[in-house]
Amino acid sequence: MKLLISRRLPDAVMAEAAARFDLTDRAGDGPMSKAECIAALAEQDVVLPTLGDGFGAEVFAAVPNPRCKLLANFGVGYNHIDVAAAKAAGVGVTNTPGAVTDATADIALTLILMTARRAGEGERMVRAGAWTGWHPTQMLGLHVTGKTVAIIGMGRIGQAISRRCHFGFGCRIVYANRSEKTLDFPAEKLPLAEAMAAADIVVLGLSASSETHHFIDADALSAMRTHAILVNISRGDVIDEAALIAALQTGQIAGAGLDVYEFEPQVPAALIEMENVTLLPHLGTAALEVRENMGRMALENAIAFEEGRALPNPV
Repeated sequence: MKLLISRRLPDAVMAEAAARFDLTDRAGDGPMSKAECIAALAEQDVVLPTLGDGFGAEVFAAVPNPRCKLLANFGVGYNHIDVAAAKAAGVGVTNTPGAVTDATADIALTLILMTARRAGEGERMVRAGAWTGWHPTQMLGLHVTGKTVAIIGMGRIGQAISRRCHFGFGCRIVYANRSEKTLDFPAEKLPLAEAMAAADIVVLGLSASSETHHFIDADALSAMRTHAILVNISRGDVIDEAALIAALQTGQIAGAGLDVYEFEPQVPAALIEMENVTLLPHLGTAALEVRENMGRMALENAIAFEEGRALPNPV
């Protein structure tokens, strides 16, 4: 069975894939072009796409009877795949939930602490040789312990972040979600504006879809307290980035910690210039063990398809 991996995965995963499939290891680290996506549907049995590989409706329309019958996505987010168009073309779609949960939650805590305690700003000061020594009012930030954290989107990752905040830092947890959740920690479900207004720290854990595009807009940001910070580890376009920049520039909110961007990998100069913003290069799952687990989970879906079994992680 022919398998295309769109971007090279850790060596152990590539070796396992090569031992099982007729493997095409696509050159380059960038996302697949539209032409490459069309060719993959026509020529491969299974494709392992990932972030930015655009399998939209127009790609499926160009291949009415695709040879490819499975897109085993590497990653939990699959907003780069038109799932309805895939299913209409007889192509299954899977993802890698679970494998990414803890690593992404860890990055959320990294951003919370870096932004609240001005760690990025402090490191830049030291590296620039501008630090003149400790004094009692130097670089005063937000004390995280005991604060109220609003989780917007209480899925697996949102719950993992909540546990870290509640059990690790004694934080009060409020959340906005479509449905009430049965949780193993105390948390209060509130409407979006009320959750954001109650919080010292707002963390976005939304999945990306047409329904969540610009879910956090100027109105939502206006509900936040002026001392509060916002953290995004989900997808960049769940925030109206222009509205976020305006809220930061006017002091409507105190800071932001971002691992994702609306037009990634483009990062607006306005965000880069602001000291109260922590910027990471989409590090959410960037640990070897985690990326190997993600790759093996994607391969497990491909192997199940090859063997005619039910797909472990259909979307």
